[in-house]
Amino acid sequence: MPPMPKPTYSDIAARASVGTATVERVLNGRGGVREVLVEQVVRAARALDWPGRLPERHRGILRVDVLLVRPESSFFARLAAAFRRIGATLDPVVQLHVTFLDENDPEAIAARIAKPSMRRAGLILAVQDAAPVRAALAQVRAEGTPVVQVVTRAEAETDFVGIDNYAAGRMAGLMMARLGAVRGPVVALCHSHVYEVHRARIKGFSEYLAGQGGTVDFVHVAYGLDNRDVSARRMREVLAHWPDLAGIYNAGGANTAVLDVLAHAGREVFFVGHELTDLTRGALETGLANVIFDQLPEAQARRGIDVMLAALGLLDEAVDNAPIRFSTITAENL
Repeated sequence: MPPMPKPTYSDIAARASVGTATVERVLNGRGGVREVLVEQVVRAARALDWPGRLPERHRGILRVDVLLVRPESSFFARLAAAFRRIGATLDPVVQLHVTFLDENDPEAIAARIAKPSMRRAGLILAVQDAAPVRAALAQVRAEGTPVVQVVTRAEAETDFVGIDNYAAGRMAGLMMARLGAVRGPVVALCHSHVYEVHRARIKGFSEYLAGQGGTVDFVHVAYGLDNRDVSARRMREVLAHWPDLAGIYNAGGANTAVLDVLAHAGREVFFVGHELTDLTRGALETGLANVIFDQLPEAQARRGIDVMLAALGLLDEAVDNAPIRFSTITAENL
């Protein structure tokens, strides 16, 4: 097989979205080019197997920050473990650094986004939708740093990897109305309004049930902050207010608290929740839970890394970034 032709300045310029003069200045080390453009040119040259010597300061590590919240939650623990495990298999030139931040301090999250502790080549994150966070992400994008959001969106203009959360909400409604043949009042529980992922799920759930001719009465959305104590309190309030409650869709976390309250309620309530764990598996086996959606955090981590590698010019082909297919699990297909 004949050798591949050497890429030209024009090839690199087209891939980096810069002019050929910029490519020539960068590859010949003549300076006078903004740092962000230097990065774009070097990534493009590396991706096209430029045979020449790249600028020394760009031949080292490509650091990718991964910013997450809520390390105590099983979902984010699984997600972080997947990032670390996959990161360990990458070329040593790419290093992932997973950091957990306090979800209750959006100003600190924004500061960490805007001003990293070390020089970085890319940013992957799953954080809440808050004004300072959106502003920081817009700043990072404007500087040319690739950004990939996973699980939930905080800013609309960057790449997103995750399940179709609106579809998950609609599926919860379908399972409740059709599979469970639920009749009567139903309630949804989620963290709060600060995560786009939860807003989308509740919207899908509500809109599906609204089209069912009134057989299911969606009466309330409770906010449990994915906190065990708060979620348990909200569930007890719901059961006291609607003694004939027919169904609960837990669109967020804190399954332990919700299922514990239901176990002591003394009556059957059709339960749909997210994430397959030992707890929810056991609840499906005993009939305490009816449907569990697993949103496959391992697949989200893998796709998020692939999208980032493509943005860094380290993959030859574009990544198909269709929504991750979530799993629908009942006692029959455990």
